[in-house]
Amino acid sequence: MLWVKSLHIVFIASWFAGLFYLPRIFVNLAMVPAQSIAERERLLLMARKLLRFTTILAVPALGFGLWLFLGYGIGKGAGWMHAKLFVVLLALGYHHACWSLLKKFKAGRNTRSHRWYRFFNEVPVLLMLAAVILVVVKPF
Repeated sequence: MLWVKSLHIVFIASWFAGLFYLPRIFVNLAMVPAQSIAERERLLLMARKLLRFTTILAVPALGFGLWLFLGYGIGKGAGWMHAKLFVVLLALGYHHACWSLLKKFKAGRNTRSHRWYRFFNEVPVLLMLAAVILVVVKPF
């Protein structure tokens, strides 16, 4: 079980590293002047590659988490686990929102400012903080 738990933690940290950095690329994309086509294309390429890599990392993170929950029964029936699973759903929704925002950038339809992306960038920090507190402290 400790191997599975270790791998779960490593892949969660890796997945979230991508979720922390991808919106930073969006901040830069939102600030690119219209005439800077090469800069825009370079940032779009970086964002596409990072999103692809982050998605790949999310799969084993979720798989190892399910293994711990279903295979070892960790947290079954506990209130903290229900809350943590909700946080995981929010993280998946955030990941999907990043995909959707990248599609808008690729199509040239971004309507948000770099300031909005700076706030958007803080969401995964709050999600990870909530998940760690729920798992370690088990407040309920």
